Parts: sequence; C-alpha cells; structure tokens
Amino acid sequence: MADGVEPPPMDEEEDQKSDDELFPETKKKIQPNLNSEDLFADEPPSLPVTTDKAHVNNTEDDLFGSTAANTEVKLDDSDEEEEVPPVASAPEPEPSKADAPVLEETKKEEKPPVLVSHSSTAVSKSSGDARQSKDEPEEEETDQFTMEISVIDPCKMGDGMGAYMVYKVKTKTSIPAFRKPELVVTRRFSDFLGLHSRLQEKHAHLGIIVPPAPEKSVLGMTKIKMSKEESGSSDFVERRRAALERYLSRTAQHPVLRTDPDVQEFLERDGDLPKSTSTSALSGAGVMRLFHKMGDAVEKITFKMDENDEWTYEMQWFEEKQQQIEALDQQLRKLHASVEALSMHRRELSLSTAVFAKSAAMLGSVEEHTALSRALSQLAETEEKIEQLHKEQADMDFFTMAELMKDYVSLLGAVREVFHDRVKIYKNWKEAESMLMKKRDAKAKLEIQHKSEKVPQAQQEITEWEEKVEKGQEEFEKMSSTVRKEIARFEKYRVIDFKNSVVKYLEAFMEGQQKLIKYWEAFLPEAKAIA
Repeated sequence: MADGVEPPPMDEEEDQKSDDELFPETKKKIQPNLNSEDLFADEPPSLPVTTDKAHVNNTEDDLFGSTAANTEVKLDDSDEEEEVPPVASAPEPEPSKADAPVLEETKKEEKPPVLVSHSSTAVSKSSGDARQSKDEPEEEETDQFTMEISVIDPCKMGDGMGAYMVYKVKTKTSIPAFRKPELVVTRRFSDFLGLHSRLQEKHAHLGIIVPPAPEKSVLGMTKIKMSKEESGSSDFVERRRAALERYLSRTAQHPVLRTDPDVQEFLERDGDLPKSTSTSALSGAGVMRLFHKMGDAVEKITFKMDENDEWTYEMQWFEEKQQQIEALDQQLRKLHASVEALSMHRRELSLSTAVFAKSAAMLGSVEEHTALSRALSQLAETEEKIEQLHKEQADMDFFTMAELMKDYVSLLGAVREVFHDRVKIYKNWKEAESMLMKKRDAKAKLEIQHKSEKVPQAQQEITEWEEKVEKGQEEFEKMSSTVRKEIARFEKYRVIDFKNSVVKYLEAFMEGQQKLIKYWEAFLPEAKAIA
C-alpha cells in the first residue's frame, strides 16, 4: 500500500461496514482480542452497541447489556457461524432493574415445591376451594318452576277444650311432580308442626337451613277454646294464619325442601294426614327438646374449634359470619320490640280518637248554634275516619314490620343451629383422628415388644379408624360447603324480604297520610262557615 498501512482482514471490514451502516454515529472499532473489561471501559453511556462477537449467548446479553434505556440490536444471520474468541472471565455484575422481571420469573420457576403430609393434602385443597368460593361466590341457578302458597279461611272445629283450628292451604305450582297445578287441602296446626319436625330431622344435619314453624301458644289457644265468639281472638287467629303462610312460602322457596316427599304429601294429599306426635308444648318430647337445647348451649360454650390447624382460613370465615349473625339477632330483637311498641301506641291512639269522636258527636247534638252544631258533627265524622286510619296503620306496623322481625329472629336461630351441627361434625372428626393416633401408637408398641400375633388386629383397627377419619373429613367438607351456600342464599332472600316489606310499609303509610290530608281539607270549609 502507498501509505504503508496494512488493511484489516476482510471479515472484520464487512463487520465494521455493517456496524457503520447501522450506527453511523459510532466510529469505534472493536478488536476481537479485547477482554470484557476493555470492551466496556470506554463505552459511552448513551447507547451501547451489541454484536454477536462480543456476546456468546442471550444470557451474556442480559448480564452485560443492562443499562437504562438499553436497546439490543441483532445483526444478520450471516455472521452467526463464525467462531467467536473466548471472552476473559470478569466479575459477574449485579443484576439491574431492567433484568429484575426476568430474574424473578426464573426464581419462581426454580422454587422448590412445598412438601405436605398425606393428612393435610385434602385439607389444603379444601381450604383453597373455600377461599375461592368466598372470593367468587357461586351464583344460584334461576328456578324455572313457580309455587305460590296461601293459607286462608281459618275455622274453629269442635267445642270446649277439644276444639282446634283448621286452615285451608291453597297451592298454585308449575312443578310437574304435583298431580294438579292448583291444590286445596285442609290442615290443622299440628300438621304444620309435624311437617317441620320431619324436615328438621332429615335435612338440618346436612347443613340446610329449615325455616322454623310458628311457636305453639298455650294462652292463645286456650282463649280460642273457651271463647264462644271468634271476634275476641281474631287478632291471634290472623297472626297465626299469616305466620303459617310465611312458613310454607319459605319452605317452598328452598330448591331442596320443595321436592321433599313430606312437603308434597302435605300440599296435595286429600283428607287428614297421619296424626303428628310430640307437637304439644307441654308434652314429654317437648320437655326433652328443651333439655337437649340446654345441653347444646353448654356444649357450645365448652367446646371451641381449633384455630391453629390447616383450616384457619375456613374458621375465620365462619367465625366472622357467626359474629355478624349474633349482632344482627340483637339488632332485630331491639327493632322488633320498638315496632311492637309503636303498634301498641297506634292502637291506643285509635281508641282515644274513637272516644274523642263520640264526645264531639254528643256535644254537637246538644249545641243550640246551628253552624257550630253542624261543624261539631262533621268533626266527629272526620275523627271516626281518622280512627280507622290509625287502626289500619297499627295493623300495618304489626303484620308488615313486627312479624317480619320476629320471623327473622327465628330464622337466625335456625342458622345458629346449622353452625352448631357443623361444629359437632368437626368435633367427631377430630376425635376420630385422636383415636387413630392412639391406635398407631399401640401398634408401634406391639412391634417394639415383638408381639407379632397382635399386630394384624391392631392394623385392622387402624384401617377402620382411617376410614372413619376420612369419612368424617368428607362430611365436614360437605357440611361446610352446604352451609356456605345456605348462608349466601339466606342473605340474598333476607335483603329481598326486607326491601319488599319496607316498600310496602312506606306505600301504605303515604297512602294513609294522603287520606288524612283529604279528611281535614274536607272539614276545613265547615269550620270556616261558623259565624
């Protein structure tokens, strides 16, 4: 060459040319014999250039090319087959922020699996399912069948202490299992109590909330039996009729209870049902039920579920729900007492208004002034109408609001019973586990003592208790799942019932107030006409 400068090799010239075409601003030549320290010593911080010769694989690209706003540029595949000289070892740099997501994903993939024992595998799975069921509640399937039940025409049968009340139960349904779309049967109060006891016996231990039947009132029935006229006990009869109707409607709302054979027989069987036993409040069975309830209450206080095992998440959810139910029960009891007091106040106001109307009418009849006499008579008529309004409002307070509160106080009692049954199943499961541990320890002692003739029997007992433990765990998991669904359904229909009742109550109250305004507006001209 004329200038005495030796030209670079052909392959390096092509690489340099391609680099210059891609990055015209970069004029620096990369020597193949430089180590990694020399390669990055004079590198400008703005935009590093990455070539296939300076990096062996993608891992080295991630380690050495991690600067802020770094852009990796890959060259053509024509130079991929060339041999790359080994890069001198250098201290491994710390990963930068840009590589953090990649490293985190690598750590997640390389994380060793958590070892669990055989006994806790199903528990962990069910706990995860419980957590998912809480975060994502299951939607209840829409019911394609309808059922409307009404209890009408209460009638007194017999005389004296042998008298009893019968009610007509009218059913309209589209369920094909019933023989007719419209059914009318006659049932007495003990038939309702018998139906509830059979449903409670079959479904309560499975976690299903069975609506409670109305309580038996000895005092109310005694008044009905001793009175010759039904007018003296009309309030009690109407109250019981409405309570029986609500009980059957709630039972028919449940997708499981409505298909029960006892419910179907109750609604469509002609004639009398088999006589229900142990339905009297003062019977021996009633006293035994009271003792059982007292024993269950003591057991609730003395036994608490272990919160330090694998079911901690499940226990917390049920504990929170139980606390909510207890708080709701207290508030409903207070509200029920307040609404009953309001209803009694309105009844007293109605009676006082009636007395005032009679006094105004008597005063108007003896008044000599014609205009004043006519005004007093008109005032008496207005007060009589207002008396009726107060009476209707008192009935609305009682039957729409007070009875609703009372029903839900009873329903919350049924919910607590379901929670208690779940605790009893849990207790049986844990007792079986404790017995299984004792059987295994006994077998180990026999093996240590070389009593081989007793080992097979001990192994058979261990197998039996293992089956009991597995069955107890399955029952507890199934019970917990059913209770969750029942609680979700209870909360859903509780909101619907309260909304409908409050709207109905407010509409009736507004209608009554509008009538009251009209009555006083009609009386005002008579008062102004007094000269």
